[in-house]
Amino acid sequence: MRFGLGVPTGTEGLMYPVPFADPEQAVRLAVEAERLGFDGVWGNDHVTTQRYVRAEFDEAPRFYDPYLYLSYVAASTTTLTLATAITVFAFRNPVVLAKQAATLDQLSGGRFILGVGIGAYREEAELMDTQRTLHRGKHAEEYLQALELLFTERRASYSGKYIAFDDIESYPKPRQSPLPILSGGNAIGSRERAAKYGHGWIPALLTPDEIREGIAHIARIATEHGRQLPDTFDIAPQFSVVPGKSTAAALDTFEQTQLFQHMRSLSKSTLKDQRNDDWAARNLVGTPAQMIDRIHAYAEAGVTTMSGLLFACNTVEETLDHMADFAENVMTPYRRETEGAHS
Repeated sequence: MRFGLGVPTGTEGLMYPVPFADPEQAVRLAVEAERLGFDGVWGNDHVTTQRYVRAEFDEAPRFYDPYLYLSYVAASTTTLTLATAITVFAFRNPVVLAKQAATLDQLSGGRFILGVGIGAYREEAELMDTQRTLHRGKHAEEYLQALELLFTERRASYSGKYIAFDDIESYPKPRQSPLPILSGGNAIGSRERAAKYGHGWIPALLTPDEIREGIAHIARIATEHGRQLPDTFDIAPQFSVVPGKSTAAALDTFEQTQLFQHMRSLSKSTLKDQRNDDWAARNLVGTPAQMIDRIHAYAEAGVTTMSGLLFACNTVEETLDHMADFAENVMTPYRRETEGAHS
């Protein structure tokens, strides 16, 4: 199991209060994650403030560009995987994204993972492009086909309903071949894109049984399209980390955080198919021993990476304390257990 930290590229006003992390603090979290033994950092992608966030906070949140942020972190670290969870298709022309992704992979020495998806908030895409109505699922399908060409062909051309370009020489190519592309989201469309084009899947807040069902579904779709999923196919769900002396105590703390309010806000979109009263069954909640048991359950279900872990607190200093505690009392004992089982 690999462990990734969710970094504050676009979390103010959503998962965390406004203000939360200035640029120096945002980078510090990533550098500290590497020192503590986290395997990677995962940054999300927003371009403008959501309507419900504007209604809640008087001050505008700071959303940092994930590619510039991860490039800066790459220069400040040596082993940390750098990932997006997720890059929103509608925010970038695919030719531009291919250039950004390949450049970051080259500069980081092949440490980049490209997590992609349609995004949780349709309003952002609509505010960016007022001239057309976008079918986000069909657009995503074309986008992934276009990226494949841009990453592999010397001269790439594509003609679709939403995406078109001609005779593009996009160099350098990514250092990794192939560059890992993970499809983000819980919906059937996300699973289908993972099965047909991806090298992994980034769902959010699913139980082990739901993860297991999702993997089986992806494998079936891949087979139907003549594709065999590689052994390295990365199952990388996102979770909240909510420490406490008991499950009940942890959940009481969770309900006082901005992260809890954010999860509730997604109940009509990203998390619409999940129950809203079983947070402990869908996250890492409670004592270190309880969290370790949950990690074992997820590993048995097929999870290979816990991506973008979000700690339930409201300040950077609290986050750093929770990261250190999680590294010492959860990650380290879990790794000892699994190493012992395999020796």
